[in-house]
Amino acid sequence: NLEYERRSFNAIRSLPPPSSNSAQTPSWTLSIRRTVRTSMQHILQQILSAIAAPDKPDPINDCPASVLAVLPSHPEPLIALAHSKLHSFSFASVPVCWRRLYTDASIAKAVALIEHGLAHPDGCDTAPSGTKRKRDRDAVRGPSSGLLGEAWIDEAVKVLDMTAIMAGAAGREEVIDELFSGLQSYLNNKASPQPKCPRGEKVWDSFPVAQNMELSKAPRIQYPVQSAIAPSMQAFEMHMETTQPLRIKDALDHWPAMHERPWSSPAYLLDKTLGGRRLIPIELGRTYTDDDWGQSIITFKDFMQRYMIPNIADPSKLGYLAQHDLFAQIPSLRHDIAIPDYCYTSPPPLKTPGLTSAGKPPATHLDEPLLNAWFGPAGTVSPLHTDPYHNILCQVVGKKYIRLYSPDQTNKLYPKGVEDGGVDMSNTSEVDAEAALNELEAEFPSFQQAEYVETVLAEGECLYIPVGWWHYVRSLSVSFSVSFWWN
Repeated sequence: NLEYERRSFNAIRSLPPPSSNSAQTPSWTLSIRRTVRTSMQHILQQILSAIAAPDKPDPINDCPASVLAVLPSHPEPLIALAHSKLHSFSFASVPVCWRRLYTDASIAKAVALIEHGLAHPDGCDTAPSGTKRKRDRDAVRGPSSGLLGEAWIDEAVKVLDMTAIMAGAAGREEVIDELFSGLQSYLNNKASPQPKCPRGEKVWDSFPVAQNMELSKAPRIQYPVQSAIAPSMQAFEMHMETTQPLRIKDALDHWPAMHERPWSSPAYLLDKTLGGRRLIPIELGRTYTDDDWGQSIITFKDFMQRYMIPNIADPSKLGYLAQHDLFAQIPSLRHDIAIPDYCYTSPPPLKTPGLTSAGKPPATHLDEPLLNAWFGPAGTVSPLHTDPYHNILCQVVGKKYIRLYSPDQTNKLYPKGVEDGGVDMSNTSEVDAEAALNELEAEFPSFQQAEYVETVLAEGECLYIPVGWWHYVRSLSVSFSVSFWWN
């Protein structure tokens, strides 16, 4: 029974990892490891059985029968087939069956990798060449994949994260999360040492002060945003009637991310991402309006080493995990935060029916707030832009400088238009809000007359940004923020 296995597995998962100080592995630790492997193997078999015999309403049944017949045993070529289909349409137009095929084939491949890794934890596979076991393994992983040590975990994580990023997990979110949870428990019970900083001197227990050089570049606040200390719901609703931003203090003290499960600890974040193995999409460059801006998918550990930790990171290069639904991808991090109660208030009706304050049709109604993560080093920038929803921006780690312009200043902010390829960029300004005065006066003469308010948002604070307000954001230090969009 899969539910029984999950309950047993969760009970084992709750046990503390064995101490790494003992010279000899105690028998109870070996027993837990065997139980973890056994329980996980049962779950893997249940998952494969479900993939091999999908329910009749399952969208994967719209794929050719010949494809489904080889899904459990030969997922690799099916991943390639589904990948080609994903790139034959715009994402919104991809038939669901191909996204489901990409997902299920990826899960089948990951299950085979995990089964093989559990059977051969030292990375040695003694199956002789030409045997059925050898051929089956090669059909899944490819004949030249010599996965040693924990490389099978790296590969399984990559496969599962890519299906979430490429195909949106297509209805298999719980299955994928269960596999990740199992891998986390396996690693915890191996009693691996905590990640060390590159010099091997100490654990990455906090982001070094050297990464806060941008703090000295914080501008003097001339036109401060109105602030309040944890206003009541009634007081907040009354403030919303003013359609003005509001800086909210002392609103995040109850978040575990601020205290017992600190996001300010690189070691904690690495642990939550399977030792930094999880894949994340990042932006490359200072801001998405720059010519040299790009995108990449890398492991969380590589992101930390390349862009977040001094003595490794190149200060001239910036990487930014920006506007990413990290909490759907890694639900355990979602447990470290809470949706602010303010997101369940009713915003006042728009002054112009049928239009947002930015002059556009209103966004789709949200049943629940949309959550996005913003994590990067000092110097990352979100250019002057507007969003289609009301926003509570919560600062968990570090500080950010934020400048805001009312929608009635739009004609002085030089919005972009429709760019090559038909991309509507009218919610983004052409102006670099902190450019030199002589540059601004020459290119954008009206910008200097635009009225604004500003603030430095510190750890534990929130900023309410009304729908349609233009805002420019620059990280003054290593920064981890969460935005909550609602309407």
